[in-house]
Amino acid sequence: MDIWQYIYLENINIPSLYYTHERKVFNRDGVWLADASFMMKRDTEKVEIKRIRCRTIGDITNTGLSLSTADNLEDIIQEIAATRITERGARADDKRSDSAMEDRKKEGYF
Repeated sequence: MDIWQYIYLENINIPSLYYTHERKVFNRDGVWLADASFMMKRDTEKVEIKRIRCRTIGDITNTGLSLSTADNLEDIIQEIAATRITERGARADDKRSDSAMEDRKKEGYF
């Protein structure tokens, strides 16, 4: 929250992916993922167009997207203040196991 408020107060430009936009997505195990030609979808996964934004930006194959209408910094700040899901809470790779983040730290990811 502090970082978002600082970005707002200092009028810092951020990548447009952080703002809500329409995108082709599909839902995998409760996580919205961006559709791309190289994404291997299961037979049960249907591509839809949704209004989403990226709360954190990482590898397209495992960065979960948030359904959102926040298309400006004030709305992003309000959305974050009201949610109970952390910025990384929508990351599909963090859902592999309860220790996924700690495992990556040990492997030198951070």
